[in-house]
Amino acid sequence: MSKVIIITGASSGIGFALAEYFGKKGNKVYGLSRKVVNSDYFVSIPTDITEKDQIDNAISEILKTENRIDVLINNAGMGMVGAVEDSAKEDITKLFNLNLIGAVQMMTAVLPKMREQKSGKIINVSSIGSEMGLPFRGFYSASKSALDKVTEAMRYEVYPWNIHVCSLHLGDIKTNIAENRVKTKVSEPYKNVFDKVYALMNSHVGDGTEPLDVAVYVEQLLGKSKWKAHYYFGKFGQKIGVPLKWILPQNTYENLMKKYNKMD
Repeated sequence: MSKVIIITGASSGIGFALAEYFGKKGNKVYGLSRKVVNSDYFVSIPTDITEKDQIDNAISEILKTENRIDVLINNAGMGMVGAVEDSAKEDITKLFNLNLIGAVQMMTAVLPKMREQKSGKIINVSSIGSEMGLPFRGFYSASKSALDKVTEAMRYEVYPWNIHVCSLHLGDIKTNIAENRVKTKVSEPYKNVFDKVYALMNSHVGDGTEPLDVAVYVEQLLGKSKWKAHYYFGKFGQKIGVPLKWILPQNTYENLMKKYNKMD
């Protein structure tokens, strides 16, 4: 059965792949991003999700032609790299405004309709990196971790209306995230080790999973009648970092991470 699906961050990368994939399958897909996208498979609505009035306008526009909203995929987000010490308040605020507050504002906008129809599914795109503080990506990890906790809290709050919410933790996906992330000025004490970690970070993205594979996985997820709070998708070497963090002593885990990031 055809679904009405809203996807944020649909102008490129994972969001674009998701929007085209579900549109080709016969669903009515609305892609929200700051710029208009030309596609035969989904309707593009220019929206900055950090601005609540723009979100409200977009949802109003959708509900003029649709009588329901089945799925929200909160995919819009940005990366940020640099040492914690070097990070400026403005950059931290910009990151959290998009990765956390923007996603929350989107959920707030679709929930009244989902409550009214007594059904709905919301996928918050998170990161495997939300489960651990990654070197030189502390605030990115923190922003996604905050979204995870909000997701967990919401599951309790919306389940009476048959609304399902989950975090989808992705490993490195082959997209242009490296071009769009905030990069803080790196001060001298960190420069040598940062350069090594940053080069490795970008090579992992270059070798990452294809965005289309994410779309296929999301389709499987939407087919499930019951959801867990967290799903993990990516290469084994990255996914294994999550259970290892749960079972290994912290110092052992940190030594492993230093090796993985070529910091030792």
